[in-house]
Amino acid sequence: MFETLRQSVIEILEKKDGDSTEKMQQICDLLRNTADYYDWVGFYFKNGDKRELKLGPYAGEPTDHTIIPFGKGICGQVAESNQNFVVPDVSAQDNYIACSLTVKSEIVVPLFKNGENIGQIDIDSNTPDPFTEADERFLEFVNQKVAEIL
Repeated sequence: MFETLRQSVIEILEKKDGDSTEKMQQICDLLRNTADYYDWVGFYFKNGDKRELKLGPYAGEPTDHTIIPFGKGICGQVAESNQNFVVPDVSAQDNYIACSLTVKSEIVVPLFKNGENIGQIDIDSNTPDPFTEADERFLEFVNQKVAEIL
């Protein structure tokens, strides 16, 4: 699945039409519609000089979490740690911000541009513990490619 998705991501990003926001939206839609355990897919970006993240393009149920302070929840922790964060069971996390009662697990991978953590891709799953190292490597690839158009 990931090899096919890699090629689709490249094709989206190499299109001549559409701006970066539209292309990231297409990636969110692609991932949510292709990976059966990717129930919510979104990008968060550093909000200017503020120590907070702002929701960018996403696919899935609407969320109230359009602004997340650094350090809060899984996304806020990744903004500070600069490390991937895989959560097999969100109910076991003390510093978790619930987006939906159906979410069982989450993966967040930071997005770097010129060595700086400027954002992240966030995937919520209604399936317990579905994420593997293959998901991490694939999402790192997605972020690397997205950084090239930002």
